[in-house]
Amino acid sequence: MNIVIANSNPIYRSIEEKCKDLFGSMVFTKKDELTTEALQDLNPDFVFFLHWSYIIPKEIHRKFKCVVFHMTDLPFGRGGSPLQNLIIRGFKDTVISAIRVEEGIDTGPVFLKKGLQLTGSAEEIFIRAGAIMFDMIQEIIDRNLIPVPQVGEVTLFKRRTPSESNVQFILEKEKMYDMIRMLDADNYPKAFLETEFFKFEFSRASLKSDCVIAEVKIIPKS
Repeated sequence: MNIVIANSNPIYRSIEEKCKDLFGSMVFTKKDELTTEALQDLNPDFVFFLHWSYIIPKEIHRKFKCVVFHMTDLPFGRGGSPLQNLIIRGFKDTVISAIRVEEGIDTGPVFLKKGLQLTGSAEEIFIRAGAIMFDMIQEIIDRNLIPVPQVGEVTLFKRRTPSESNVQFILEKEKMYDMIRMLDADNYPKAFLETEFFKFEFSRASLKSDCVIAEVKIIPKS
């Protein structure tokens, strides 16, 4: 089986290595390297997108069997920032949907779904998700799964902006804890507060009976 891995999130580097070892996979981490020409030379049976921050061109997903992993029970939660949108809505668990890429956003048919707990920091959740996605890749290949259309009511998520990470108006400690942990991973805008002269970024939160304990990075404003 000839498969390609596309991934722009360093947290999944270990999954890249596992796919290399098991399948001899070629891995792409940069947008400008993943081209139709490059894929034609490799002629993959599948292109699996672990995490990809870019639009997949139609000339790629129309020509090759492209699979993306989305952290919601599709068609619920189509769109951006699925992890953060789930936690902010109070979800304690979710599923990862493996879908074939088509032109609509997260609209493709589903190969399979696997459960995922949403406890801990964003980084911890991504690490658990990576292990699950690796198992899903193996299952899709081993069982020769055929994707089926999504069923259910469509719910759309909006991609969050960095300004929405401001915790100034949060009133409950549980929501403060959730805001800090759901953004606590590399390349995500940390939960923050600002004064006239400093920005305070929070990470490594733990929820206690009477408070939230967290690390803080204090950044002077220029």
